[in-house]
Amino acid sequence: MSLTRPREIGAELDWGAEAWDEVRTRARRAGRAYIWLNLVEQRLRAVVAAVLRPVYEPVHGDEEWVVAAAGPAGQEWVQRAVAVREVSRRKGYLLDPADDNVLSFLTLPQLRELLVQHWPCFEPYLDDRRELELALDELEVTRNVVSRNRALSENVLAQAERASARLLDILGGGAGTHARSADRLPVDAVEDLVGDRFADVVGVHPDRVRLQRQLPVEDLFGSARRLDAVGIGLNLLVQNYSGRRLVRLAESGCRARLLFLNPASSAVRRRERELGIKKGEMSRSVEMNIMHMRRVRDRLRDTAAFEIRVFDETPRFTAYLVNGDGADGLAVVQSYLRKARGMESPVLVLRGGGRDVLRQGRGADEDGGLFETYREEFEGVWADSRSVS
Repeated sequence: MSLTRPREIGAELDWGAEAWDEVRTRARRAGRAYIWLNLVEQRLRAVVAAVLRPVYEPVHGDEEWVVAAAGPAGQEWVQRAVAVREVSRRKGYLLDPADDNVLSFLTLPQLRELLVQHWPCFEPYLDDRRELELALDELEVTRNVVSRNRALSENVLAQAERASARLLDILGGGAGTHARSADRLPVDAVEDLVGDRFADVVGVHPDRVRLQRQLPVEDLFGSARRLDAVGIGLNLLVQNYSGRRLVRLAESGCRARLLFLNPASSAVRRRERELGIKKGEMSRSVEMNIMHMRRVRDRLRDTAAFEIRVFDETPRFTAYLVNGDGADGLAVVQSYLRKARGMESPVLVLRGGGRDVLRQGRGADEDGGLFETYREEFEGVWADSRSVS
């Protein structure tokens, strides 16, 4: 009986550049989703252990309390977890003694089942059962896709990240569980793993339109205790954040320092020539923005908390630093390109203070990241600027 030779089948085994790009994209998305799922599963496991262990362990012992908590309905999947743990023990797969327990071998749906089964025990700690279960339902789609190595779309990944952030907040048990900056910018789970490669950059956007889709100005400025901004006209703040909201922000305790390029300076005229716009157009725009901010300042009880200054140097970047003096700082930075307006320039989003943990144990001479660089640059320009009356 003759066998078909490989060439006669007509199969093409080689991957071209486009195919490799596609699988790398899929792998990056799956890896990011996996990290979020891992974070949620570890947090849920800790919550289940904290609540149910004191109830069942005194009666059933260290090894059997999970079996007892699962009850007859969960007997099958608990026994399967016990069997997997025994195999892992024999083959030496357990690298951390902290994972040598049955709870560590339960999957996310099984942990959820324990939580639902014993909801009266969890109710004093977790407020909204419906919201918790809805977020877990959203994650289940992503978990199935990732566990079976299927393609993960951007929409499903974004949904999983939002659900994970919401779950981590729900399972946190109250204020102080994670930085307040997480309320404004979703925590990037990959950030801590690859942070040394990318300094403190947590977002890169090709233009300001895409930035505002991901990080609306309300989320950026809404909870600011301190706001420092430097640029030509500060349009992101002035034209997208209303005067009433700025007044409320200042009255709630936020201190603002705004640095505009002097509309009468030669630097404005040079920038107008670069962009090919009419003479005086940019000067008038900057002057109108300054006047608008002066009106906001005049409405405040404490006008000293809302400082406005102008500088005469060549503008090199525009930056908005929110809570720059704290661990929850956030910055939006754009460099000025010769032929592109600010709306069209690439945008960096930087997190301040978030790298301190990563830098612990390393040399004291390590730099402080891009956030500190732009903060120091702002202070230098501020020192050389003059007040607007």
